[in-house]
Amino acid sequence: MNTKQLAESASSGGTPPGNLSDHLKVLWLARAGRWHEAHDMCENEDDPTWSWIHAHLHRVEGDLGNAGYWYARAGKPQPDGQDGLGEEWFELAEDLIG
Repeated sequence: MNTKQLAESASSGGTPPGNLSDHLKVLWLARAGRWHEAHDMCENEDDPTWSWIHAHLHRVEGDLGNAGYWYARAGKPQPDGQDGLGEEWFELAEDLIG
């Protein structure tokens, strides 16, 4: 599955495809507007990739202070405000899909 297919799948609703890694499942849920489910899946994970996803989710939420904490843990610069959320989602997905 490529990033475009992942995004289209999330936009159509339903359930995430069964062959997704946990990282991609969280991105799928976030894209589908299921923020709480996505956050619940990543809030207890602790590596740079999970931290980046967690930071992205808090930007989506609008909690930029919390997002900053998670960007720092991920070793990533924090983007300004909520601009570019869609682009960051695709960047995350591309990084995970390879």
